[in-house]
Amino acid sequence: GVQDVMFLYEENRCSMTYMYEYPEYLKIKLPKKTARRYPAYELYLYGEGSYAEENKNLLLTGIPVLFLPGNAGSYKQVRSLGSIALRKAEDVDFKYHFNFFSVNFNEELVALYGGSLQRQTKFVHECIKVILKLYKDQEFAPSSVAIVGHSMGGLVARALLTLKNFKPELINLLITQATPHIAPVMPLDKYLTDFYTAVNNHWILKAQDLRNLTTLSVAGGFRDYQVRSGLAFLPRLSQHDSALSVVSSAVPRAWASTDHLSIVWCKELILATIRAFFDLIDENTRQITEDPKKRMSVLNHHFVRHPAKMFEENPEAFTNLTGAFMWITVKGSKWTYSVYNDSDGKYFAFPLESHRKSYSHVYCENSMLDTSSWIYGCMNSNSSMCLEAADLSWRAELLPTTKVVMLKLLDYPSLSHIVIQVPPAVGNKYTLGCEFFKEDSRTVQLPVTHLFSFGLSSSKILLNSTGLIYNVQLQHFNQIYQAFKIYIDSHCQSPKERKPSVYRLHIPWSYEDSITVAKVPSLAEISAKLHIAQPHDDSSLPQLIIYSSPDCQYEVILKTSLIQVLGQIVRFHAGAFPVYIVSNILLTYGGQLSTLISTGQCSDFSLELVRTAKPYKVEPFISIVVFLQGFNWFREIWESLSLPEVDAAVLSSQDAWFPLVSLILFLFGTGIAYWSGLFFSTSLRLFSSLWLTLIRPTELQKDKLITPRRLCGMIPLALVSWTTCGAFAVLIIYLQYLFKDSGHSKETSQNSSTHTVKAQSSVDSIPEATQSPSNNKTLAEAVNSLKMHITILNLFTWIVLLNLPSLIYWLKNLRYNVRLDPDPCRSTAVILVCILEILMNSSTSEVKSSKLLKIAAKVPLPLSVAMLAFGRMHLYRVPHFVTFSLLLHVLCCFV
Repeated sequence: GVQDVMFLYEENRCSMTYMYEYPEYLKIKLPKKTARRYPAYELYLYGEGSYAEENKNLLLTGIPVLFLPGNAGSYKQVRSLGSIALRKAEDVDFKYHFNFFSVNFNEELVALYGGSLQRQTKFVHECIKVILKLYKDQEFAPSSVAIVGHSMGGLVARALLTLKNFKPELINLLITQATPHIAPVMPLDKYLTDFYTAVNNHWILKAQDLRNLTTLSVAGGFRDYQVRSGLAFLPRLSQHDSALSVVSSAVPRAWASTDHLSIVWCKELILATIRAFFDLIDENTRQITEDPKKRMSVLNHHFVRHPAKMFEENPEAFTNLTGAFMWITVKGSKWTYSVYNDSDGKYFAFPLESHRKSYSHVYCENSMLDTSSWIYGCMNSNSSMCLEAADLSWRAELLPTTKVVMLKLLDYPSLSHIVIQVPPAVGNKYTLGCEFFKEDSRTVQLPVTHLFSFGLSSSKILLNSTGLIYNVQLQHFNQIYQAFKIYIDSHCQSPKERKPSVYRLHIPWSYEDSITVAKVPSLAEISAKLHIAQPHDDSSLPQLIIYSSPDCQYEVILKTSLIQVLGQIVRFHAGAFPVYIVSNILLTYGGQLSTLISTGQCSDFSLELVRTAKPYKVEPFISIVVFLQGFNWFREIWESLSLPEVDAAVLSSQDAWFPLVSLILFLFGTGIAYWSGLFFSTSLRLFSSLWLTLIRPTELQKDKLITPRRLCGMIPLALVSWTTCGAFAVLIIYLQYLFKDSGHSKETSQNSSTHTVKAQSSVDSIPEATQSPSNNKTLAEAVNSLKMHITILNLFTWIVLLNLPSLIYWLKNLRYNVRLDPDPCRSTAVILVCILEILMNSSTSEVKSSKLLKIAAKVPLPLSVAMLAFGRMHLYRVPHFVTFSLLLHVLCCFV
């Protein structure tokens, strides 16, 4: 599954963007108050060559666009947009041009630490005010700014509208690139999840107030393994008529999946964006149009359905077919025509009256990919020619090798003829084709194979093609855990050269189509999997549309792909892996405490993991709760107890829950827990052996758990966590524990060797033999303690890893502020420092006699259940469950 997500995706089909002059980033001076409040952030203006020189005095006359980088992103990522926009402006002699600004967020890790998201949002608000002031005295001064946000920058842009003093009219267009709108990829702290909740709730509740803001979200597709495309789709309940979400593989003239970084420089995608920007300009105001309908029609034109024509806001409804062209009437139902060096123009007219009774649709294609009109519907004609016609070229759709039109005859009752225009072609070679057909004759249904067929069975269909198009409907393909390989084997009757076939996987409920171009004859392989599950109120079927060659035979073979099914599990649920791993370790920890009660010995981690960590101990309870939450009475009781919603129920409502997915994740967690335990014990033994050879060991010593010296170590660490960064204190105590555990391991090894020597000499020395039982007991206690320490260290490692992002953020911003504010783990760190300072000096002998041991041994099971119930989508809760369990262990040392 990991291999499928990380490596088994389509090749990078994006071209790199280049600039022709050296890029320059002019730092914009901010008001002193703003610069003092946000010392780590900056605002820049992008420029190249002479354009950059002209703008150094900041007398700007263009249209402002603000670029917001994402997680660890650089302000210099604006280069591709700025450079291509500059070239486009040169093409129109700078009649219109754009000024691209970019914010430097100091490359903060905001996808993992949410404490600075609100700060970034407020800084962007200040930047917008500064930008608009730069145009204050210009003739065509803008009143709003367009924003392009990459990754988390798109979420920050959406969060602007949640600010109390923000005016929504300051933004009229927002384009986000690979932005996780629905939920964070890794919900590592409460500030991050709260920020998401506030933004999404505002956009849903205030949807009517946001109608003047047009939003486009572009996802990267399956190449982007950092942010899956399903997260990049805007919430469904928000603006239906002013928001658009597409996957880059479906964007016309791009048709390419992008990874998380290449989406900002993918030439094909950037060209579509810049073309859209220039088409959005209002000639009167020389700024982006204030008409929301025009903005949406432009975005649909460039990002959804491109008719292979230049955008026109109000295209002419009718036109006169003029010119000294020859008129040719075609009465057959099927027609193809090859053009090569034709000196005379022609009109081919297809009378519809004779076809309406026999056929339901007409399909035409043209391999000349220019932007001129080529197909018309005749409204008024005489016996020899068409006098007035409707331009049907706007109904066309651009594909990689051809442009196509599909018309339902019943929708055009007033048309008498379909007319194909073939202009004089000198040096050009292209083909045209038209055919009339019944929809039923070209539509076939192919049931997909079952999930548990594991690719051993297949579903096949044979298309004896005599036409130009086939529609294969994929039945029962509607869930995100389904994944298939589709093989299309084409065979042709004659070996002549043909145009490539185009295979399009069309998902009707979201713009996530993928297009494959294949030579004919050939064997093509297509991956079929979903970013978004089918909505409950949608009954449409995914389609495999084959734009075929007329004399070729196509065999479609569909198989379930087990690797891609596992890949979908990883893609949708990789963020929950730490929860399942820690849950397994916690169950093992409870099992070790139980064996300490029953046998007086602490069992080995790997053996106890196999015995104790069973999915049937935790999963049934969660499934029962999710089932009962479907009833109102239970939901009311649940809410009255102020309990949070079970994460599995939320995932089910988002159609992101798979059958048996929790079992698979739990088993995966068991495997990772097993190997991590083995790694820790092996590493400690190796390190201790090295230490044993370098340093002379001391005998095992019994000491008090709390001494003045340890208090002196505990208090400063607690102060460090409270005054600087909690994660930093956690890391220090972790390293101290690791060092101490190595000492335990060293002492155990040394005492083991000493005991062996003494046992050998006991034959000749009775006094030595009498000491053997006490040595045995001491050694057993040391081994038991070491096993327990390894498990605690294993648990604690995951706490350190989950808190690591806030530590990295703090270290990066240390020059601006010594104290991390807000700190997601400050209070937890203080408690952990106290707990671990005691635990690292404890042994199992102190725990055995405790009255609380039975409770401490039973608590990990309900904590594991609670962790899986409430921690899948809230990883920051995991350390709290572990801390509570360790706190009981500390109490066992005293009570």
